Amino acid sequence: MKRLLLGGVAAVLTLGTAIHTHAADAWPAKPLTLVVPFGAGSSPDIMARIVGEEAAKTLKQSIIVQNKPGASGNLGTDVIAKAKPDGYTFGVSITGPMVNNAVIYKNLPYNPQTDLTPLTMGLHQYNVLVVAANSPIRSLADLVAESKKPNARLNFPSTGAGTVSHLAVELLLDRVGGKAVHVPYKSSPDAVTSLLSGDTSFAALPPVAVVPMIQDGRLRPLAAVSAKRLEFLPELPTVAELGYPGVEGSGWIGFFAPAGIAPATKAQLNAALVKALETPEVKTRLKGMNMEAAPSSPEAFAKYMDDERQRWWPLIKRLGLSEN
Repeated sequence: MKRLLLGGVAAVLTLGTAIHTHAADAWPAKPLTLVVPFGAGSSPDIMARIVGEEAAKTLKQSIIVQNKPGASGNLGTDVIAKAKPDGYTFGVSITGPMVNNAVIYKNLPYNPQTDLTPLTMGLHQYNVLVVAANSPIRSLADLVAESKKPNARLNFPSTGAGTVSHLAVELLLDRVGGKAVHVPYKSSPDAVTSLLSGDTSFAALPPVAVVPMIQDGRLRPLAAVSAKRLEFLPELPTVAELGYPGVEGSGWIGFFAPAGIAPATKAQLNAALVKALETPEVKTRLKGMNMEAAPSSPEAFAKYMDDERQRWWPLIKRLGLSEN
């Protein structure tokens, strides 16, 4: 009788362990929330919805996009950082909130390096260096030569101080020893309008803003501000090819989870997102908006952000953009 009781207890314990293990393996057991720190219709929002829709098929759960715009992306990125690290809330963010803002803003409410964990790079939007079609500047060599003249009167627009469209040009000018005046605008369309009207001389802007106008002849491309040629402008040489390696500027978008997420859950999220980004339909939809899918391991993404910090932080400080 005693032996039977002990056997029964052992069986119950074994069953309990099995149930617990099964419950742990059942993630995700409910819908997920994907936080976007920008408004509906923005590039991060569009990418998140396209990739989230496909990743949901792998995870067999709905992925609900939640827009949390404000404070240059800091507000929504803080929401991701402070979420429960159970994998049910993750999000996207960009260069500013994850790299540049840590040195620009004195009181950032989160630490990008310790409060968030990278899941995968989502996509790159390498800037394209352009001038108006009627500009006398016809090549990168022309632009460099003009910027180095003692009486140079060049100016360039951006989507705001400290953004990639600003810093990429400053990095190039720093490399060649040239000068040009920065003119910040509220958006890429405003910056492009300034070029077309002749108010500014040249710009480095995201493909989505300039490729249609390159195709219809209103803008002339000089170079891709990247290390490799762009899929949708394959004939356009890169700044690196033209003699300035290391000068690049991407308005990248990546996926993040709160720090402390379980390794197994992190691996599942990465696998689902990478699979989605590698799906031909997703790649085609993104390419149609001049975005290049760039799935990666969490480790490779973390290394890329380290490279970005080394690229941008010294420049931000030198330009006096830092509150720290």
